[in-house]
Amino acid sequence: MTMTLVRHDDAPPYEAPGHSGMQMRRLQGMDASATDAMWMGLNRIAPHGHTDLKASEAEKIYLVLQGEVTFGDGERSVTAGPLDSVHFARSAPRRLENRGDREALVVLIMERR
Repeated sequence: MTMTLVRHDDAPPYEAPGHSGMQMRRLQGMDASATDAMWMGLNRIAPHGHTDLKASEAEKIYLVLQGEVTFGDGERSVTAGPLDSVHFARSAPRRLENRGDREALVVLIMERR
């Protein structure tokens, strides 16, 4: 198949350890569609929702669509707003946190490993 449409309402929800106050859906890849190198998810992060500081073997790119999210690597942190993106290299620790009082919406693109 050369093209796959996944409608948001059909995107499968998923859970990940160390994620609190987050609703996540797979938009492409994994159990949503056939991809070889990557997958894409959509994260709704409630106010004060966050991930634990944890390293991953997969390279990750985050794109903030709505709200503000503070990203950290254990040594420094940055706050990203709408249309800002953040990259984490393989094996880099990462933490996400919504310190605001509104829901944040973030796209995650992650390599398949």
